[in-house]
Amino acid sequence: MRVLFVGDSMTIGGAGEHTWRHRMWRHLERTCGPHGEAFEIVGPRDALYDKAADAPVSRAYADPAFPAAARRHLAGWGEGWLHMAPVIAGAVREHRADTLLVFLGLIDLGFYTGSEETAATVRRFVAEARSARPHVRAVVLPVIPNVRARHDALFAAECERFNELLAKAVAELSTPASPLLLASPPEDWDPDRDTYDGTHPTASGEHRIAAAFAGALHQAWGVGGPYRMPA
Repeated sequence: MRVLFVGDSMTIGGAGEHTWRHRMWRHLERTCGPHGEAFEIVGPRDALYDKAADAPVSRAYADPAFPAAARRHLAGWGEGWLHMAPVIAGAVREHRADTLLVFLGLIDLGFYTGSEETAATVRRFVAEARSARPHVRAVVLPVIPNVRARHDALFAAECERFNELLAKAVAELSTPASPLLLASPPEDWDPDRDTYDGTHPTASGEHRIAAAFAGALHQAWGVGGPYRMPA
Protein backbone atom coordinates (compact mmCIF):
# COMPACT_ATOMS: atom_id res chain seq x y z
CA MET A 1 0.00 0.00 0.00
CA ARG A 2 1.51 3.31 -1.11
CA VAL A 3 -0.26 6.11 0.73
CA LEU A 4 -0.41 9.71 -0.52
CA PHE A 5 -1.77 12.42 1.80
CA VAL A 6 -3.50 15.19 -0.16
CA GLY A 7 -4.64 18.33 1.61
CA ASP A 8 -4.46 22.00 2.46
CA SER A 9 -3.04 23.85 5.47
CA MET A 10 -4.69 21.43 7.89
CA THR A 11 -2.67 18.61 6.31
CA ILE A 12 0.69 20.19 5.59
CA GLY A 13 0.80 21.66 9.09
CA GLY A 14 3.02 24.38 10.46
CA ALA A 15 6.52 24.44 11.89
CA GLY A 16 6.69 22.79 15.30
CA GLU A 17 3.55 20.68 14.84
CA HIS A 18 3.12 16.92 14.71
CA THR A 19 0.40 17.03 11.95
CA TRP A 20 -2.36 14.45 11.55
CA ARG A 21 -0.12 12.82 8.95
CA HIS A 22 2.26 11.93 11.76
CA ARG A 23 -0.61 10.55 13.87
CA MET A 24 -1.76 8.45 10.91
CA TRP A 25 1.74 7.14 10.27
CA ARG A 26 2.01 6.12 13.93
CA HIS A 27 -1.34 4.33 13.67
CA LEU A 28 -0.29 2.43 10.54
CA GLU A 29 3.03 1.51 12.13
CA ARG A 30 1.13 0.04 15.07
CA THR A 31 -1.61 -1.76 13.14
CA CYS A 32 0.11 -2.73 9.87
CA GLY A 33 3.83 -3.07 9.60
CA PRO A 34 5.31 -6.59 9.77
CA HIS A 35 2.06 -8.15 11.00
CA GLY A 36 -0.30 -6.75 8.37
CA GLU A 37 -0.43 -4.99 5.04
CA ALA A 38 2.91 -3.39 4.23
CA PHE A 39 2.69 0.35 3.61
CA GLU A 40 4.81 3.25 2.48
CA ILE A 41 4.09 6.98 2.66
CA VAL A 42 4.80 8.65 -0.69
CA GLY A 43 4.60 12.07 -2.28
CA PRO A 44 6.57 14.93 -3.85
CA ARG A 45 6.78 17.17 -0.75
CA ASP A 46 7.95 16.70 2.83
CA ALA A 47 8.07 20.15 4.46
CA LEU A 48 5.91 22.04 6.93
CA TYR A 49 4.70 25.58 6.37
CA ASP A 50 6.86 28.24 8.01
CA LYS A 51 4.69 31.26 8.88
CA ALA A 52 7.70 33.54 9.37
CA ALA A 53 8.99 32.75 5.89
CA ASP A 54 5.48 32.48 4.43
CA ALA A 55 6.62 29.36 2.61
CA PRO A 56 6.70 25.56 3.02
CA VAL A 57 10.35 25.35 4.01
CA SER A 58 10.36 24.00 7.57
CA ARG A 59 11.48 20.51 8.63
CA ALA A 60 10.87 21.27 12.32
CA TYR A 61 8.39 18.51 13.10
CA ALA A 62 7.41 18.18 16.76
CA ASP A 63 8.63 14.59 16.74
CA PRO A 64 12.25 14.50 15.53
CA ALA A 65 11.92 10.71 15.26
CA PHE A 66 9.35 11.10 12.48
CA PRO A 67 11.25 9.39 9.62
CA ALA A 68 12.05 11.51 6.59
CA ALA A 69 10.43 8.96 4.27
CA ALA A 70 7.17 9.08 6.23
CA ARG A 71 6.95 12.88 6.01
CA ARG A 72 6.05 12.82 2.32
CA HIS A 73 2.80 14.36 1.14
CA LEU A 74 1.00 16.46 -1.45
CA ALA A 75 -0.38 19.27 0.68
CA GLY A 76 -0.06 23.03 0.64
CA TRP A 77 -1.00 26.05 2.69
CA GLY A 78 -3.81 27.80 0.83
CA GLU A 79 -4.21 24.98 -1.69
CA GLY A 80 -7.51 23.20 -2.33
CA TRP A 81 -9.23 20.93 -4.82
CA LEU A 82 -8.69 23.71 -7.36
CA HIS A 83 -4.92 23.45 -6.98
CA MET A 84 -4.58 19.70 -6.55
CA ALA A 85 -6.68 18.59 -9.52
CA PRO A 86 -4.05 19.72 -12.07
CA VAL A 87 -1.14 18.03 -10.25
CA ILE A 88 -2.61 14.81 -8.84
CA ALA A 89 -1.98 12.74 -11.96
CA GLY A 90 1.71 13.59 -11.95
CA ALA A 91 2.07 12.84 -8.26
CA VAL A 92 0.23 9.51 -8.52
CA ARG A 93 2.22 8.50 -11.57
CA GLU A 94 5.66 9.53 -10.30
CA HIS A 95 5.23 8.11 -6.80
CA ARG A 96 3.07 5.12 -7.76
CA ALA A 97 0.47 6.01 -5.15
CA ASP A 98 -2.38 3.51 -4.87
CA THR A 99 -4.21 4.87 -1.80
CA LEU A 100 -5.11 8.55 -1.47
CA LEU A 101 -6.15 10.12 1.84
CA VAL A 102 -7.77 13.40 0.79
CA PHE A 103 -8.79 16.27 3.06
CA LEU A 104 -9.68 19.30 0.94
CA GLY A 105 -12.46 21.80 0.37
CA LEU A 106 -12.46 24.35 3.17
CA ILE A 107 -9.99 26.65 1.42
CA ASP A 108 -11.89 26.35 -1.88
CA LEU A 109 -15.17 27.39 -0.28
CA GLY A 110 -13.55 30.08 1.82
CA PHE A 111 -11.56 31.82 -0.92
CA TYR A 112 -11.86 30.41 -4.41
CA THR A 113 -15.07 28.68 -5.56
CA GLY A 114 -18.58 27.86 -4.42
CA SER A 115 -19.95 24.43 -3.59
CA GLU A 116 -21.08 23.56 -7.13
CA GLU A 117 -17.78 24.54 -8.74
CA THR A 118 -15.78 22.78 -6.05
CA ALA A 119 -17.79 19.59 -6.49
CA ALA A 120 -17.06 19.71 -10.22
CA THR A 121 -13.36 19.98 -9.42
CA VAL A 122 -13.63 16.89 -7.21
CA ARG A 123 -14.81 14.95 -10.24
CA ARG A 124 -11.92 16.30 -12.30
CA PHE A 125 -9.49 15.32 -9.53
CA VAL A 126 -10.75 11.72 -9.54
CA ALA A 127 -10.52 11.51 -13.33
CA GLU A 128 -6.97 12.87 -13.29
CA ALA A 129 -5.86 10.45 -10.58
CA ARG A 130 -7.32 7.53 -12.51
CA SER A 131 -5.65 8.67 -15.71
CA ALA A 132 -2.33 7.97 -13.98
CA ARG A 133 -3.41 4.81 -12.15
CA PRO A 134 -6.77 3.29 -13.14
CA HIS A 135 -7.05 1.22 -9.94
CA VAL A 136 -6.22 4.00 -7.48
CA ARG A 137 -8.45 4.10 -4.40
CA ALA A 138 -9.21 7.04 -2.14
CA VAL A 139 -10.67 7.98 1.21
CA VAL A 140 -12.13 11.49 1.24
CA LEU A 141 -12.98 13.45 4.38
CA PRO A 142 -15.84 15.96 4.22
CA VAL A 143 -15.23 19.61 4.98
CA ILE A 144 -15.11 20.43 8.68
CA PRO A 145 -16.60 23.94 8.93
CA ASN A 146 -14.26 26.28 10.76
CA VAL A 147 -15.11 29.05 13.20
CA ARG A 148 -16.24 31.31 10.35
CA ALA A 149 -19.34 29.17 9.98
CA ARG A 150 -20.49 30.29 13.44
CA HIS A 151 -21.17 33.86 12.27
CA ASP A 152 -21.38 33.52 8.47
CA ALA A 153 -24.60 31.70 7.61
CA LEU A 154 -23.93 31.72 3.87
CA PHE A 155 -20.52 30.13 4.34
CA ALA A 156 -21.99 27.52 6.68
CA ALA A 157 -24.63 26.70 4.07
CA GLU A 158 -21.98 26.38 1.36
CA CYS A 159 -20.02 23.93 3.51
CA GLU A 160 -23.15 21.87 4.12
CA ARG A 161 -24.10 21.93 0.44
CA PHE A 162 -20.60 20.95 -0.66
CA ASN A 163 -20.55 17.99 1.70
CA GLU A 164 -23.84 16.81 0.17
CA LEU A 165 -22.38 17.13 -3.33
CA LEU A 166 -19.16 15.43 -2.22
CA ALA A 167 -21.10 12.44 -0.88
CA LYS A 168 -23.00 12.24 -4.17
CA ALA A 169 -19.80 12.38 -6.22
CA VAL A 170 -18.09 9.70 -4.14
CA ALA A 171 -21.11 7.40 -4.46
CA GLU A 172 -21.43 7.93 -8.21
CA LEU A 173 -17.73 7.73 -9.07
CA SER A 174 -16.74 4.76 -6.91
CA THR A 175 -16.17 1.54 -8.84
CA PRO A 176 -15.06 -1.95 -7.81
CA ALA A 177 -11.78 -1.38 -9.66
CA SER A 178 -11.19 2.08 -8.18
CA PRO A 179 -13.16 2.41 -4.95
CA LEU A 180 -13.83 5.72 -3.23
CA LEU A 181 -14.80 6.07 0.41
CA LEU A 182 -16.38 9.00 2.20
CA ALA A 183 -15.01 9.04 5.74
CA SER A 184 -17.29 10.04 8.59
CA PRO A 185 -16.50 13.49 10.00
CA PRO A 186 -14.29 13.44 13.10
CA GLU A 187 -16.30 12.42 16.11
CA ASP A 188 -17.19 15.11 18.66
CA TRP A 189 -15.28 17.86 16.82
CA ASP A 190 -15.01 21.01 18.91
CA PRO A 191 -13.22 24.01 17.34
CA ASP A 192 -12.43 25.41 20.77
CA ARG A 193 -10.60 22.23 21.76
CA ASP A 194 -9.56 20.72 18.44
CA THR A 195 -8.14 23.84 16.74
CA TYR A 196 -5.78 26.56 17.90
CA ASP A 197 -7.25 29.30 15.72
CA GLY A 198 -10.70 28.08 14.74
CA THR A 199 -9.35 26.14 11.74
CA HIS A 200 -6.01 24.41 12.20
CA PRO A 201 -5.85 21.32 14.43
CA THR A 202 -4.36 21.05 17.86
CA ALA A 203 -3.04 17.69 19.02
CA SER A 204 -6.58 16.51 19.82
CA GLY A 205 -7.75 17.66 16.40
CA GLU A 206 -4.89 15.86 14.69
CA HIS A 207 -5.87 12.64 16.43
CA ARG A 208 -9.53 13.04 15.49
CA ILE A 209 -8.73 13.62 11.82
CA ALA A 210 -6.39 10.62 11.73
CA ALA A 211 -9.03 8.51 13.49
CA ALA A 212 -11.61 9.42 10.84
CA PHE A 213 -9.34 8.15 8.06
CA ALA A 214 -8.23 5.11 10.04
CA GLY A 215 -11.81 4.12 10.74
CA ALA A 216 -12.77 4.27 7.07
CA LEU A 217 -9.72 2.26 5.99
CA HIS A 218 -10.31 -0.42 8.59
CA GLN A 219 -14.08 -0.77 8.25
CA ALA A 220 -14.23 -0.79 4.45
CA TRP A 221 -10.96 -2.41 3.39
CA GLY A 222 -9.65 -4.13 6.50
CA VAL A 223 -6.55 -1.95 6.58
CA GLY A 224 -4.97 -1.44 9.97
CA GLY A 225 -7.20 -1.59 13.01
CA PRO A 226 -9.14 0.61 15.42
CA TYR A 227 -7.53 3.96 16.13
CA ARG A 228 -6.13 4.36 19.61
CA MET A 229 -7.09 7.79 20.93
CA PRO A 230 -4.80 9.16 23.65
CA ALA A 231 -6.14 9.13 27.18
